[in-house]
Amino acid sequence: MHCPNCKRKDIGKIGNNQYYCWTCFIELSVTEGKVHVHQVEEDGSLSSLDDLFGEHEQTAQW
Repeated sequence: MHCPNCKRKDIGKIGNNQYYCWTCFIELSVTEGKVHVHQVEEDGSLSSLDDLFGEHEQTAQW
């Protein structure tokens, strides 16, 4: 499993189908084989970064 952002393998599991990249500090979730990428905000909320990644990046590594 590789991070679609930094391409590193420093991924930890934080929940059911939820992961965290310890290199670039983004949260990843997997739904129906597609990776959704989120930035964790200061207040703990999540902002979607899906629009920054193409279809290939959201499916290839998973």
